Amino acid sequence: MPDLTAADLDRLYAPPAESIQRAVLPRLIDFHAAYLQQASFFCLASGREEGLDVSPRGGPPGFVRVLDPAHVAFADWPGNNRIETLRNLVEDDRLALLFLFLGLDVFLRINGRGRISDDAALLEQLSESGKRPKTAIVVAVEQVLFHCGKAINRARLWAPDARLARDAVPSIGAMKAALSGGSAADAARLDADYQEAVRKDLY
Repeated sequence: MPDLTAADLDRLYAPPAESIQRAVLPRLIDFHAAYLQQASFFCLASGREEGLDVSPRGGPPGFVRVLDPAHVAFADWPGNNRIETLRNLVEDDRLALLFLFLGLDVFLRINGRGRISDDAALLEQLSESGKRPKTAIVVAVEQVLFHCGKAINRARLWAPDARLARDAVPSIGAMKAALSGGSAADAARLDADYQEAVRKDLY
C-alpha cells in the first residue's frame, strides 16, 4: 500500500476551524503566562542529524520562567547524564515543549529556538531547593497555542482507578538485572536504589 500524500490527508481530515488557527500566536500573552505560572511538567522535543529525543521536565509550579513575551527559560537538572537535549541544541536549535497540567484536560504547546546559557544571574533565578543548575535553556518562542485534552480523557490520565499497579509491568531493577545478567537479589537492590534516587537525588 503506498504512503499517503498531503492530498490524501486533506481528503481525510477537515481543515482546522478559523478560531483554532487564530489562536496560534507568535508571542506569549497573559493567558499563556497564567498557565506557565502553574506548570509543573512538560515534555521537551529536540533533534539533530543523529536522531530525535523527547525528555520529561518537571519542577515546582512556575519552574519555567517567562522572561518576556518572546522568551521562556528553565533549568537543566541532572538526569541520566546523556544530556541529549543539550547535545542536540549544539547542532540544531529547534525545540518543542508540550505542557501537561495536573487535573486539567488541556495542553499548552510552545515551538521555538533554544540556546544553552550559563549566565550566573539567570541560573540564580532558576535555583531550586538551594541548588543552582549548571546550565539553563532559553527558548525564543515562535509559536504558542493551547491544545485540546481529548488524549487525556481517552487515556483516563487523571482517573485514580487508571493508575498502574507496580506489579503490572517489570520493575526498573528487574530490567536492569536481566540486561546485566544479575540475580533476583540484584533486582531487589537495584529497585531500592532507584526508588531512593528518583525521589531524593533530584538536584
